Amino acid sequence: MRLKSLLLCVALLPACQRLENVGKAPDFTPVENGNEFFAMAATPLAREVPRNQPSDRASLWSGSRASLLGDRRAAERGDILTVVIEIDDEAKISNSTGRSRSGSDAMGLPALLGIPQRLNEQLPDGASMAEAYASNSKSSYQGDGSVARKEKLTLRVAATIIERLPNGVARIQGSQEVRVNFEVRELIVTGFVRPEDISRQNEITYDKIAGARISYGGRGQITDVQQPRYGQQVADILLPF
Repeated sequence: MRLKSLLLCVALLPACQRLENVGKAPDFTPVENGNEFFAMAATPLAREVPRNQPSDRASLWSGSRASLLGDRRAAERGDILTVVIEIDDEAKISNSTGRSRSGSDAMGLPALLGIPQRLNEQLPDGASMAEAYASNSKSSYQGDGSVARKEKLTLRVAATIIERLPNGVARIQGSQEVRVNFEVRELIVTGFVRPEDISRQNEITYDKIAGARISYGGRGQITDVQQPRYGQQVADILLPF
């Protein structure tokens, strides 16, 4: 009984770990545990984004951020920039596997110094050493699989620089919530960007964000109806069939 109980606990251990996610959205992988974060955090400050400074205080042209020709891109902690998210991905995978095998064996002993004839007398009616052994085998396998996935998402969200790493890379974070009746749509963006990748319009596309974490979802009455009940989620995890 102890052995059966132990085996049952081992079999249900992965399911018990999944029970923590009942009613929750999947968590992102922490960026701080990745190699890219350690590389950016440990790299010494090599260069800074050049800031336009007026060469002459009496000049009509000023390089300050408040001037018409000044660099207004986000670069320091607390600055705001716009993240443009335009995802249009499509993937198709198709696999097919086939295998077959057949074989046959036959063995007989019609004559050997008269021994088979002697043995035939002792065998049941219809049995003969002339056809002592025969077998046939055949196996076949056929497998097909396909994956078709298409995603399209176009969003814009304002993000704030919350930290400057030693190598000049900026860590950004942005969130946006829109409520319509009793449903809230939320968009969250985090990641690392190089200040030189920010355009003159103070925008950056999502494909230039390292360690990007983009979450687009919602909460409210509609989301509650679309989600399975907690009991159903628990049953899907625990039931083996």
